[in-house]
Amino acid sequence: MADHADAAENAAPIRTTPLNARHRALGARMVPFAGYDMPVQYPTGILAEHLWTRENAGLFDVSHMGQAFLVAESHEAAARALETLCAADILNLKPGQQRYTQLLDDEGGIIDDLMVTRSAEPEEDGVLMLVVNAAGKEQDYAHIEARLPAGVRLMQAPHRALLALQGPKAAEVLARHCPDAAEMGFMTAKSTTFDSIPVHVSRSGYTGEDGYEISVKAKKLEAVADALLAEPEVKPIGLGARDSLRLEAGLCLYGHDIDRTTSPVEAGLVWSMQKRRREEGGFPGAARIQRELAEGPKRVRVGILPEGRAPAREGTVITAPDGREVGIVTSGGFGPSLNAPLAMGYVEPAMSAPGTELSLMVRGKALPARVAPMPFVPNRYFRKPA
Repeated sequence: MADHADAAENAAPIRTTPLNARHRALGARMVPFAGYDMPVQYPTGILAEHLWTRENAGLFDVSHMGQAFLVAESHEAAARALETLCAADILNLKPGQQRYTQLLDDEGGIIDDLMVTRSAEPEEDGVLMLVVNAAGKEQDYAHIEARLPAGVRLMQAPHRALLALQGPKAAEVLARHCPDAAEMGFMTAKSTTFDSIPVHVSRSGYTGEDGYEISVKAKKLEAVADALLAEPEVKPIGLGARDSLRLEAGLCLYGHDIDRTTSPVEAGLVWSMQKRRREEGGFPGAARIQRELAEGPKRVRVGILPEGRAPAREGTVITAPDGREVGIVTSGGFGPSLNAPLAMGYVEPAMSAPGTELSLMVRGKALPARVAPMPFVPNRYFRKPA
């Protein structure tokens, strides 16, 4: 993960999250990431942290992410403003519902991906909460603000911090401090309290496991983190395991699996564009995206399982068995839960069916691999019965 830090951070002062001293006291190995000093792993190591999260509950400091609020007089006004920038159906979000989407440029390329939540509070009917990636948050905010109509404004929230509690024991742990969290369904959110501390909780995450993201005022972050770390099921988890968990879950990492050169159709994110938006358009790059929906894209994101034990890293060339170049790996590594290497990348549509044989050019050698369905490890999100 240290290699993923953006180059701009060399020119700007490194920033810290409110838990920086806590990470160091816990023995974390710190690395620059997206302009922040972040923990890549703790003394037990990435493998142990990954498996702990799959079996128990892991606590991630994600306070480097950007939090902001889109505010208008009504939900309709806020939603229609955001729908001019992304392809998700924001208008029909229910109170307390969360949705994943992407900011798109005029060519249908992905500027960034983000989470959008409609406030569950009746008095906040025109409020949408946005969580964007750390590396591009300033650019995202500028992009959004420059395109908002009169009466809609963006309120940045740098005074807020963010934790992710992930894993099969996350719900029972959080319920000890925040009893109403246990009843929440996947991709819902609410304002509540954690040991009397006001928090905003969503049942979501980036690991494929059940879990939550907890937004809280930065000055209260240590109290929430310490209370969770005092629970026997919880251990701190760094960026390294966060990356291996999201890769096993088949989730995109911005700047690697998606960027301005990729469309949501190529990236396999059609599910994040609801039917009304796909049919009506009205978002940046709609002509390209609707054409790709009708005719198919020129390349598609696929899961890849290499044979043997050698991982294929980002940038590895993908070839057909006859040696013809057909794509490139965008994320790759070792999957601790799979106990095997795994990768994602883009290939020609004709080479994208599960089971298709490929070769990966690793250190000058063609290593056999095959296309595999994603997620590589089954997701365990908590979906409430209808």
